Amino acid sequence: MENKREILITNDDSIEAKGIHLLASIMKKYGNVTVVAPSTPQSGKSASLSIGKTLTLKKISEEEGIRYFTLDGTPVDCVKAALNECYSAERLPDLVASGINHGSNCSAAALYSGTLGACVEGTLYGIPSFGFSINTHDASPDFSAIEQYSGIIINNILTHSISPGIYLNINFPHLPASQIKGIKVTRKGRGRWTKEFDILSREEGEIQLLMKGEFLNQEEDTTLGDHILMKQGWITIVPHTIDTTGYSETQRIEKLWNI
Repeated sequence: MENKREILITNDDSIEAKGIHLLASIMKKYGNVTVVAPSTPQSGKSASLSIGKTLTLKKISEEEGIRYFTLDGTPVDCVKAALNECYSAERLPDLVASGINHGSNCSAAALYSGTLGACVEGTLYGIPSFGFSINTHDASPDFSAIEQYSGIIINNILTHSISPGIYLNINFPHLPASQIKGIKVTRKGRGRWTKEFDILSREEGEIQLLMKGEFLNQEEDTTLGDHILMKQGWITIVPHTIDTTGYSETQRIEKLWNI
């Protein structure tokens, strides 16, 4: 009898977020699901680790096809704990799915995303990994587009896999399924944040800051860039690589620098 596919799910919005429970219910159609999620929200943690901190991995429930754990750490901590304690070295999961994140991870947000930090960790282990995000911070979004289109994406991932060293950043507009234009594979959009803090108080030698920020679009091409296409109603897929080497710059430095 063929073994069932094993799927690990995490997020950065915590075990309480509706997105992770929808993702678990979607993924259980494809295999056995283990959810290991942060016990508290961990947005913006990227690939950070809780070094020097004692972590508690706690099993909270198990139902048909899904077992749920929490960890008082980051999304990467969750993946590491799961791979070391919920699986064996001989039988790692076949897939890591992160999300569904409440909030877009397009453009520069991908650099800070705990959702995608978990994908980086899965990819380091050689496990095909992807992140789902929806463009709203609403606690109860309209997930109809994800419910309708996720199967197309997941079936293609399972059929064609993801190349080694690559993970997929998949963003959904917060639109009803009927208003989605389709799916596009594209690149990370160009942009950053500006006016990044509210000043809460100023005293001599001390300023209290609250991170806020406004997104500054730096994309001139309106036919590419994930944040542009998503706002136009497209589901975007951006392949990211964990090898961050700038190969063309390596060649330029070797050619021009006197070293």
